[in-house]
Amino acid sequence: MSTYLLVHGAWHSGQCWERVVPLLASAGHRVLAPSLTGLGDKVHLRGPEVGLDTHVDDIVRLITEEDLTNVILVGHSYAGLVISSAANRIPDRIAHLVYLDAMVPEDGESAMDVHPMTRALIDRAAESEAGWRIPPMPELPPPLGLFGVTDPADVAWLRTMLSDQPVLCFRQPVHLDNPAVRTIARTHIHCVADVPEGIERRPVPAVQPNGSPAQVWELETGHDCMITMPAELTDLLLKLG
Repeated sequence: MSTYLLVHGAWHSGQCWERVVPLLASAGHRVLAPSLTGLGDKVHLRGPEVGLDTHVDDIVRLITEEDLTNVILVGHSYAGLVISSAANRIPDRIAHLVYLDAMVPEDGESAMDVHPMTRALIDRAAESEAGWRIPPMPELPPPLGLFGVTDPADVAWLRTMLSDQPVLCFRQPVHLDNPAVRTIARTHIHCVADVPEGIERRPVPAVQPNGSPAQVWELETGHDCMITMPAELTDLLLKLG
């Protein structure tokens, strides 16, 4: 049995993994899919002080309080930053890092460094009444849809789990200064269908930080593959368990 810890991206909640969790669990694995502070069922905790460090604390606290080891830590989108810093703090508990259509940072980088378009979102938030809240990305015409989701029923379901993201999440830097984090194996899963204009994915180096060849898999779907291709995503994740 492996332990999968699934970390959602910006604006989303742990509910987005609802179609993947039972598939991994039915294969005999332990699966956790929490909502990060200020999002989903924890939206009441949202405030201007909530940032990337808060979300890293969420994941580190969960792993240590549950005494989880050999964790397959999956980060979607923005959560690529979260899992990177979390692994930096407790590398001995992480067996594998999975960057699921995710930001892949270097030490000291923020979301603004990895995806410069994030700066425009922050500037737009600064002009709003609250100033520190970034609303979800808008739905785009097909085939782009809402985070790559186009089925009307799925779009309606996805809307129920989206909420504003605190600006500090995109401003705070990742910490990757623990040499032990470089020994953790990595897998990159890219959603390659209908990528919105302005979204540029960094090339994955041919060699992982631990010296192994890079492992990159692709899914022919939009960004929220856990909603649009849960079975196919699960099949890939099970290869790591």
